[in-house]
Amino acid sequence: MKSARSLLATLIACAAIAAPTTALARTYTAGAEATFAPFESLNQKREVVGFDADIIAAIGKKTGLDIKMVNTPWEGLFMSLNNGDIDIAASAITITPDRQKTMDFSQPYFEAQQLIVVPEGSKVATLSDLKGKKIGVQTGTTGDIVSQNAFGKTTPDIRRYESITLAMQELRDGGLQAVVGDNAVVKNYLKNNPGAKFKLVDDKSFKKEYYGIAVRKGNKQLLDQINKGLGAIKADGTYQTIYGKYFGK
Repeated sequence: MKSARSLLATLIACAAIAAPTTALARTYTAGAEATFAPFESLNQKREVVGFDADIIAAIGKKTGLDIKMVNTPWEGLFMSLNNGDIDIAASAITITPDRQKTMDFSQPYFEAQQLIVVPEGSKVATLSDLKGKKIGVQTGTTGDIVSQNAFGKTTPDIRRYESITLAMQELRDGGLQAVVGDNAVVKNYLKNNPGAKFKLVDDKSFKKEYYGIAVRKGNKQLLDQINKGLGAIKADGTYQTIYGKYFGK
């Protein structure tokens, strides 16, 4: 009888230890808006690839989480997360106080800032120089937010697009006088479109931003695993290798 009780106690203890792992033993979906290269885009197989996809894959490898990246439109990304359509949002998301009210973020994993893109002959030197000019932004991004803060939420001069690529194309076609967007993304556009006669303007008033991986509010178990994975890939050099692949040293 004592042996049976001992065996039962051992089984219960093992089950308790295994419970957290079992609770996470499923496939998680990570949403990313795949028009935001080099962070996320679609390859020829329609798979989400890019810096964020590599970071998520590395976190999964370190933690044992099975995570599948899915293309999710930016305008519906946060709603999809909160509705449970996706489990994770990993799409170059700047951590802001307003966003922290409705979702939980990992530790920061990328530093960014806004840049202004203008035609080569433009005399624009600061954000304030864009007053009265047609400005393109991606809807709901921090480029949209800083433009609203500078010129008002209802100004007709801010033109919103589903992607930064569409805004850049409109600038190229002459329908805009400037675009405000994340530095790595607009630099990537210029790198891949050498014929575009643009220049970048760095307004010193733009604050540094930090990207985080988001989960539903209160999902501490999943968030802890993501942070654990982030810490591990930063510690062993995996993060630096991925960063170098997309942005150089």
